[in-house]
Amino acid sequence: MSDTNYDWAYSLVDSSRVSTFLISILLIVYGSFRSLNMDQEENQEKDQDSLLSTSATPANKQNENGPFSPAGVQTIDSTQAMFLPIGASVSLLVMFFFFDSMQVVFALCTAVLATVAFAFLLLPMCQYLIRPCSSGTKISFGCCGRFTAAELMSFAISMGIVFIWIFTGHWLLMDALAMGLCVAMIAFVRLPSLKVSTLLLSGLLIYDVFWVFFSTYIFNANVMVKVATRPAENPVGIVAQKLNLPRAVKDAPQLSLPGKLVFPSYHNNGHFSMLGLGDIVMPGLLLCFVMRYDHWKKKHGVQEQPPKPMVPNLTVVHKLTYFHCSLIGYFIGLLTATIASEVYRAAQPALLYLVPFTLLPLLTMAYLKGDLKRMWNEPFLAPTLPKYLEV
Repeated sequence: MSDTNYDWAYSLVDSSRVSTFLISILLIVYGSFRSLNMDQEENQEKDQDSLLSTSATPANKQNENGPFSPAGVQTIDSTQAMFLPIGASVSLLVMFFFFDSMQVVFALCTAVLATVAFAFLLLPMCQYLIRPCSSGTKISFGCCGRFTAAELMSFAISMGIVFIWIFTGHWLLMDALAMGLCVAMIAFVRLPSLKVSTLLLSGLLIYDVFWVFFSTYIFNANVMVKVATRPAENPVGIVAQKLNLPRAVKDAPQLSLPGKLVFPSYHNNGHFSMLGLGDIVMPGLLLCFVMRYDHWKKKHGVQEQPPKPMVPNLTVVHKLTYFHCSLIGYFIGLLTATIASEVYRAAQPALLYLVPFTLLPLLTMAYLKGDLKRMWNEPFLAPTLPKYLEV
């Protein structure tokens, strides 16, 4: 058998593939921990407010909250989970048909969102660096709110990175901004139950499969791939053209918007791996949910109640946390998607592989542990005491 038959296997250990695997998993883990930390900070603030007899008014309290406070967390309900794939499809079609006329708007909106998200990613590092020389007091900026020195520092660095990206269009800076978007979305968006998680991921699986495999038959183009790979005109070049500065127009590069992670291969020139942010964020929301449930379950000492009849030899299942189970499933799903793309030499809807490999083992494990009913509806309700223990 010739070596060419093993090309797809060699490509799996290519630097671009390895980078995609490592970075996507690290983003999910880090975003989940940031989300858990925000929940803990919110609980501490509630405990402090309950102990203080003279608490701030709601209006003052809102002004004291920073841009990255838990007050900005958004929880997806069942209705939003069902309609989110429809909204994503509409947005995809708008970008497909009107990208040329609205590309400057897309680029500017992306730059603003990326600035805030990357500042959130940098915030812990800035807090660590500035802690020795800062008291942690907030500086008022009028109607814009109050900010700590660490938040101002993270915003300044983030704005600098975004400006350098606009002027250079370098793929590494685009990836950095995309990483910030991933972490921010995982940290600030919540899935309240396994029911909502199943609705959302199932709908997005259908969305991903349709726009990758079947959009060609309707629109004569792979809508998902075309939108993901289409570069936008640089706003700097457009302004320079208005000001009649031909040299600046020539030097302004086109911008590949940070809606994906791109890793070029260092061994195969011209080859690169690409993974959409949705393929990280959406499974990441599920893993964030199960990490919060694992922490809540440990904190409240909830006992597992395996279903009857008892399935023998479940020692490994009971020792394994839901987060570890889902993370292993995500890795296997990503590996399967990568193999499929190499075998078929075509773009693959990653959620087709990621959703079953993360969701199905989680549902099975929750059933075997006896947590399925609780996780499906109201997973974070405090356990009630038996009547004879109530005071």
